[in-house]
Amino acid sequence: MKKEVTVLSLFDGKSCGRIALERAGISVKKYYSSEIDKFAIQVSENNYPDIERFGDVTKWREWNINWSEIDLIIAGSPCQGFSFAGKQLNFDDPRSALFFEFLDICFHLSEHNPKMKFLLENVKMKKECQDVISEKLGVQPIEINSNLVSAQNRKRLYWTNIPNITQPEDKGILLKDVLENEVEDKFYLSEKAKDYMSRLRNGKPRWEFHTNPLNGKSACLTANMFKGVPYGVIKEKMRKLTPIECERLQTVPDNYTDCVSNSQRYKMLGNGWTIDVIAHIFKNLYL
Repeated sequence: MKKEVTVLSLFDGKSCGRIALERAGISVKKYYSSEIDKFAIQVSENNYPDIERFGDVTKWREWNINWSEIDLIIAGSPCQGFSFAGKQLNFDDPRSALFFEFLDICFHLSEHNPKMKFLLENVKMKKECQDVISEKLGVQPIEINSNLVSAQNRKRLYWTNIPNITQPEDKGILLKDVLENEVEDKFYLSEKAKDYMSRLRNGKPRWEFHTNPLNGKSACLTANMFKGVPYGVIKEKMRKLTPIECERLQTVPDNYTDCVSNSQRYKMLGNGWTIDVIAHIFKNLYL
């Protein structure tokens, strides 16, 4: 039988881990959050005012925490240095180097609670970087594509000592299943945007590179969606994905992020976790 857990969430964002624990049927006794983005904190506070909050993860040695009570540490450390869509600076990127803060905290926690569990999520990356993380944590990652539980293609790596993790069951959800029935005019493409999307790139219309098929899966959401076209366009609808549709693609509750601007909603949803993947992993947390 699952008991209450005390959680430390690093790079907590909008507290996706809290939603996932609840969805997995696991009670949360305490939830400690480390986050510095003010908009993500605003969304988290709007939904979970009881969370105990800390700031910069590099100041963790100053935190007033009873380390021995923490059952679970979770993190989605910044991925910009690892992402194939970025410059691939890897550990030379100070954001991706924050992995080592997570690692130091894991070692510190294990001294106080040897039974503690951990979960680290990140993007697919060069094999040599993946191997460094695996060697340091002592486990190999499992790759899970969010398309099994949502209408979004999103391949991610998960390192964890939670046992018996398998692939989620395919729910067969398509993009058309998560679309809103009524959408404001501002989400529809202007003539200028349509013209831009019709121009050629590598000999093909930009539609072919940036559109999402109604009868298929959405492309992976990114933090750059807030920049607008060409991100998240549905050609058949001649419009962009709405923030609520992006929430559904990440299996986040509708309007969970609606206390901040749409630009910030797009950004944090592109940065965040697919909740149902994390909940699937947490279901094996028998403490």
